[in-house]
Formats: sequence, C-alpha cells, structure tokens
Amino acid sequence: MTEDKNLTINDIADTLGVSKTTVSRAISGKGRIGEETRNRVLQYIEEHNYRPNVIAKGLAQSRTYNIGLVIPGDYNIVELPFFQNCMLGISKIASSMDYDVLVSIVTAEDISRLQRVVVNHKVDGFILTRTLVNDAPAEYLKETGIPFVTIGSTEDSSVVWIDNDHQSACRELTGRLIAQGMERIALIGGNRNHMVNRYRVQGFLDACRHLEGNAAPEGEYVFSDVEDMETVEKIVEKLLREKIQCIISTDDYLCGCVLNILQQRKIRVPEQVKIASFYDSSFLENYMPSVTSIQFDIEELGKMTCKTLLAMIEGQEVPGQRLLGYQISMRDSTKEM
Repeated sequence: MTEDKNLTINDIADTLGVSKTTVSRAISGKGRIGEETRNRVLQYIEEHNYRPNVIAKGLAQSRTYNIGLVIPGDYNIVELPFFQNCMLGISKIASSMDYDVLVSIVTAEDISRLQRVVVNHKVDGFILTRTLVNDAPAEYLKETGIPFVTIGSTEDSSVVWIDNDHQSACRELTGRLIAQGMERIALIGGNRNHMVNRYRVQGFLDACRHLEGNAAPEGEYVFSDVEDMETVEKIVEKLLREKIQCIISTDDYLCGCVLNILQQRKIRVPEQVKIASFYDSSFLENYMPSVTSIQFDIEELGKMTCKTLLAMIEGQEVPGQRLLGYQISMRDSTKEM
C-alpha cells in the first residue's frame, strides 16, 4: 500500500460526497457523525494510506494537550522572579489538567519562534506574559484565531486579559505619600511600549491631579523610557539639585539604580530623600532601610490566566478582562522623620 501524497481532505470529501467537517470529525474521532459515515471515511483513508499534513492534522485532531507560554526575550534579571512565579502558577494548573507548558522566547521585533509553534500546531492556546502598545505577538495570534490570554492589560477590547490593578495601586500609593505632606514627588519610569508602565505612570498622574496636596506638575518630574544606569544617574542628579522630596520608580530595577546612586553620594534615605517602588520583588528585599512598594500575588495571576485559557480551549465563555488585587507596604524608605 502506497501513500497518496497529493490526497487532501477536500479530495476525500469530494470522493465520498461528504463535507470537509465530516472528514475532519472522522479523523479526530470527535463531533457528531454517523457510525456508518465514520467507518466509510476511515476505510477510504486506510485504503489510500492517507496521512494529513501538519496543519490539516492539527485542525482535525482534538488536542495537543500543550499550551504555549510566551516570555519576552528582552527581560532584565530583576524581572526574572516575576516570570518564574507566573510560570509556577501556570504549570500547577496546567499539570492538574494534564497539560504541558511549552515556552517560547520572543521579542516585539522577532516573533518567528511563535509563528513556528503555531504553524506546526504544537499547542492548543497561548499565554502572553507581557502586553505592548505595538503588540506584534498579540496581533499575530488574533489573525490565526488560536485561543490566547495575556498577562497584562491592553486597550484592545478583542483580547482576553488578566492583570493586577496597577493603575489603582499606583494611584493609592502616590496618594498616601501626598497625604504625608510631600509636595515634590518625581517618577522614573521604564519603556513606554510596555503597557504596565503606562498604567503605573497613569496611576501616579491620577493621584497628583485628584488628591489633596501640591504634587509636582504633570511632566516636570515624570521621566519615561529610562532603561539604564547612566540615564538614571543624570535624572537623580537633576532631582537632588531641585530638592525633590520623594523619588518613585515604576519597577525595582530602576529603584535599585536610584538607591545605588544615592548610596554613592551618601544621600540618606529617608532623611534627605524618600524612595518608593511600584513593584515589590526579591531584588530589594534585603535593602536597608526597607523600601515602600506594592505587592502583587504573581503565582495567583499565573493560575487565573491558565484557568481562563483552558476554559477558552474548552469552548467556554470567559470574562474579557479581569483585574486582581494588590497590597501596599509602607516601609522605612518613606517614613516620616
């Protein structure tokens, strides 16, 4: 028996006088189809030694029992615990449902690995661990129609996402600092193409506009797209000259840079300048004085995202957007003196 390499599902459907969907259901063993019709399709396939190509087989089979986890290739070492904790939560849920997790490393500029996984039908759905303003991975997955969920908010209403409420958390923390009487507060933020940074900055600006207190005018002490020590150093020097009272960073990498620069210049925290971070990773846990920050349950975020994706794969209706909570830890770095 030789394989007819040119045979397609269309050919089989035309020859047997059935639909392509019927042929796919016969191959996969799933879906409503009469037993006689199923046997007729399978007999024809066996006689012609038909083997579906990779994409057709993926469409026909019910599951791979793999989910894809997309990690950004440009993360820094301080972000690693976030992705590890996300992966831990995702893996626990996936394993409990007999799924395995396939990790792909992509960047906004190169999604070829993601495309290869889709074309070869390696997974039943994806989790994206970062949302972007110009989000090539999300746009590609939307085009394919494969189920996916993002860890991180997006303004695209067609995307299912789960996130911590960064905007409210940052607004509340900034509001608390303003309530302490701080009138000159600066914010140092990272890449503006990362949606999380946009929401954190927006929370800061919300507090400055709407809560009582004379916060810094919008823009005067807000720095974005800061990603290296040299840039942070120039900003901190400017802020020290202008007698800033508190410096907030959108993440712990930037906060660590600020703290190192202050130490080098023998600037005392919180006596001379107060410090806070809009995140709370293990990177700063041993710093003295302890750093005021916002805590998020990242493992729970991963679990919830995986549950949502698996529900989508099952064809269930899921909420389009979901925000999880946070805790604010007021520590010694912003202590009133």
